[in-house]
Amino acid sequence: MTFYLKTDKGMKRLQNEDIVCAEDFPVGQMPDIFIVADGMGGYKAGDYASERTIEIVLDDIRRSGISEPVQALKSAIERANREIYEEARSDETKTGMGTTIVACTIDSKNHMTAANAGDSRLYVARNNEIRQVTYDHSFVEEMVRKGRMMESEARHHPNKHYITRAVGAEKDIEVDFFEEDLIEGDMVLLCSDGLSNMLTDDEIKEFLNSGMALCDIPNALVERANEKGGNDNISCILICI
Repeated sequence: MTFYLKTDKGMKRLQNEDIVCAEDFPVGQMPDIFIVADGMGGYKAGDYASERTIEIVLDDIRRSGISEPVQALKSAIERANREIYEEARSDETKTGMGTTIVACTIDSKNHMTAANAGDSRLYVARNNEIRQVTYDHSFVEEMVRKGRMMESEARHHPNKHYITRAVGAEKDIEVDFFEEDLIEGDMVLLCSDGLSNMLTDDEIKEFLNSGMALCDIPNALVERANEKGGNDNISCILICI
């Protein structure tokens, strides 16, 4: 297994509130950990929320001693949510801060466990096809899932950026978990919405299937997102099985 990553502030933002973490060695009882967090909450609060969330998640996984991946990730993300929520309430300069999170761990048998809250995504690519594994916790995507909005409408909807779940947004957080058995040749892509809002799934698939060196794909994805406007911070981690 190899991985490559890229994060960029984009063309419209003054700072980068995305934080990426990729550890391909044991963290606590976990064999590895990959995380993308997309912060929100105004000047300096967003990048603090995303960076602090990853710090707490890693610390909790190391300290907890929990070996079952879903339980380890659940404990860590819930602790991060509590601490970010309380800090946002006690410090007026951080009021409203929070962050999305998408994370995964892959064991020696290529079994992946993933977690997400918010609209950062995890895709699996296999046999020249790409599939979004996680669900976006956003107003428009929930409307699409309920059949109340077309996918074509959702892509350009004015409330597209309104997310319904985030670390630190509420006292309690609901985290989604997914498990996948990967095979040799699969690719896993974690990304913030700065990528997925600028590129369609088909465009992402074209890069993954382009034949370019795998190490160049994250840079190429970010460059293309910037060419199309770069409206937000852009981050991605590409894991190759």
